[in-house]
Amino acid sequence: MDLNAYKDYWYVWVVIVLWELVWKAIALWKAARKGDKVWFVLFLILNTLGILPIVYIFYFSKQKKRST
Repeated sequence: MDLNAYKDYWYVWVVIVLWELVWKAIALWKAARKGDKVWFVLFLILNTLGILPIVYIFYFSKQKKRST
């Protein structure tokens, strides 16, 4: 395995890391505000290239409307 190939494409790794960081930060913030401790811990432990945080943000973090 040629490790020099990874050095040639360092910018791809930077984009991947930034992608994960942005989605993880948003999901962590939403989980903390809602008090979802299990989701918060999952986001801290798992690196899923933003897939799990995106699913949480758009599906699970939707807050129910309060009736007045």
